[in-house]
Amino acid sequence: MMPKILVCPVAFNEHVKLRLVIKRFLNSRMYGKVDYLIVDDGSTDGTTEMIAEYKDQGVKTIKHAQRSGVGAAIRTAIEYARQSGYEVIVIMAGNDKDNPEEIPFLLDPIVERGFDVVQGSRYFGKVGTGGQMPFYRKLATRMHPWVFSLFTGRHLTDTTNGFRAIRLSLFDDQRINLNQKWLDTYELEPYILWKTITLGHKFTEVFVTKIYPPKQLGGYTKMIPLISWWSILKPLFYLRLGIKK
Repeated sequence: MMPKILVCPVAFNEHVKLRLVIKRFLNSRMYGKVDYLIVDDGSTDGTTEMIAEYKDQGVKTIKHAQRSGVGAAIRTAIEYARQSGYEVIVIMAGNDKDNPEEIPFLLDPIVERGFDVVQGSRYFGKVGTGGQMPFYRKLATRMHPWVFSLFTGRHLTDTTNGFRAIRLSLFDDQRINLNQKWLDTYELEPYILWKTITLGHKFTEVFVTKIYPPKQLGGYTKMIPLISWWSILKPLFYLRLGIKK
């Protein structure tokens, strides 16, 4: 039996691209089979009003009063999902890089084989990137899994891809503490992966595509080179050295 599933894009000031995300989902085979919630991280560009246009089509939303960070937005989604009785959450990008038709790729290992976390990977067996992916992003998306694999002893191919599915019972493990301020930006996602793997929860990767939209639609990403890179690398060093738990 299919578990109760929540699909959740998170977004900040993604008015144009998020509309495309919503339309793709509403036209996908997943529409009507899973619930859909957008966490709006304090947008000020009309994103909030645009989301409201799709309320009658089952698109739910939670808005932060101010921008808190992608980690804080994901934490809000997880807390809402757990409180609302969902069993699985699928996190995906709010900037139209992920394909909703590939959601079953993430869900099947959880539903059919009992995995706890399924990580989407654009490099799992083949390369699934398209569009105008900048060089520094190519570098970062290759370096991070190399460091992650070195520190954990578990080979991973794509640890910065935000397209993943999580069995929500994972967070019954008291050793996983999402309610830490230092996880508010890009740290929370690698933190969850680290904890999943090092605590022995059942984990796998599956192939997904990642398409970078044209720069004219508002840029490739809101990540800032060096600053954001340290944000996604920081958990690996903090957790490996025992600085944070």
